[in-house]
Amino acid sequence: MSASAQITLLAASGWNTCDSVREGVRRAGLPLPTATYLKRAFDAAHWQRAERAVTALREHFRGARFADEAVFGLLLVPDPDKLDTRGAVDPAMRADQLAKGAADVVDRALPPGRLVVDPGTDWTLVATVTGPAGLHFGSYDDIRAADASAFTVDGVDTRDLMTRQIWGARVLQSGSELPDCEVGGGWTFTLFPGEEQVGGKAASGTVLHDKVRFRLGRSDRGIAVVRVCPALVVS
Repeated sequence: MSASAQITLLAASGWNTCDSVREGVRRAGLPLPTATYLKRAFDAAHWQRAERAVTALREHFRGARFADEAVFGLLLVPDPDKLDTRGAVDPAMRADQLAKGAADVVDRALPPGRLVVDPGTDWTLVATVTGPAGLHFGSYDDIRAADASAFTVDGVDTRDLMTRQIWGARVLQSGSELPDCEVGGGWTFTLFPGEEQVGGKAASGTVLHDKVRFRLGRSDRGIAVVRVCPALVVS
């Protein structure tokens, strides 16, 4: 996919086209990632690396369960010092994402979560699953016990980037077409094997009953709705 096509997709994402998300970006002090901004912020070499990363993920995981349904693409992750996507965001940002614009639900036992995109850059490109649902590799326990080669792409163990920060940004970028959501009958939830267990439980994210939820649950639960989203940060 050309840089022009990649820019067009990102410029048409929820960051710019979902009113409440766009206004939340403004309030956070971030530049809107419009086509003009993206062309200025990332050069041709950066877009080429981004496309190679997306292709590498797609090829490596083409044999995974539900790979035929998973959409790989580019995600914009904001500077966490300005807009932290590891947990609840300002409920006003959800007004045009959810029917009731409800506040996010975060399990009280969850720690702040890992940063895989550090502060200091307004927007960072990440290659990952950008569609409604990710891939299935079983439970948190199964994934962490697997041989690293099953998840290593371009020398990076993609399990380490399966985190709340990446998923939280994906939810915002999705605008009103939310991932891991029961609307439309395709409910799933995304595991975060890049996060440590909390009291023997695994963290996950989902959108259920009109609320974005950061949850803790059984680490050995491996039913088909349990998904993961491999990722590569584009440097």
